[in-house]
Amino acid sequence: MTSRRGPPAEPGAEQFLPSRRTLPSLRRAADGCRGCPLYVNATQTVFGEGPARARVMFVGEQPGDAEDRQGKPFVGPAGKLFDKALLEAGLTRSEMYVTNAVKHFKFEQRGKARLHKRPKPGEVGACLPWLRSEITAIKPEILVLLGATAGQALFGAQFRITQERGRPIASELASLVLATAHPSAILRAPDAQARAESFQELVRDLKLVTRALRRKR
Repeated sequence: MTSRRGPPAEPGAEQFLPSRRTLPSLRRAADGCRGCPLYVNATQTVFGEGPARARVMFVGEQPGDAEDRQGKPFVGPAGKLFDKALLEAGLTRSEMYVTNAVKHFKFEQRGKARLHKRPKPGEVGACLPWLRSEITAIKPEILVLLGATAGQALFGAQFRITQERGRPIASELASLVLATAHPSAILRAPDAQARAESFQELVRDLKLVTRALRRKR
């Protein structure tokens, strides 16, 4: 069987990383990242947000339309649902660090609307140095992966939310690594009952974080 080569690798973000990798220096450097073509159509880089010594770090997929316009992660419809789930789980958003695996919004234009388009593996890989640098700078006790893209960015293409959800994942990235669904998946559920059930499943997973934080105090 003849092996097939994958798509050409993107240049990657490594060359844009600052020599001193604090969160402020990383955020400034990320504004000028040209590691993949997604920066061309995006309004701006959307870097992570939260305390530099946050005990918990959440990683999503990529910014959406609202995030791209405002320059902040998780401020659109999925972000509002995320905030609601955090509140029900007894967590405070201001104490968490929230970021995405990909820092630029990938979309397709439909009239005036900009519709989310899932980033390709090469684009996720190109952006990975930013995510790894954020993790290194923050040193979170608990790392929560929201959705398959976040999991695959850090653990490879074989990662499956259906297999890893809600249980500890062995990793040196943090004392506790967990995976759960991305809030946007709840918004895509077919009806109100399915959305309500999916939301409660997300809250249940987030309560694992709450209990872990209490044990670590």
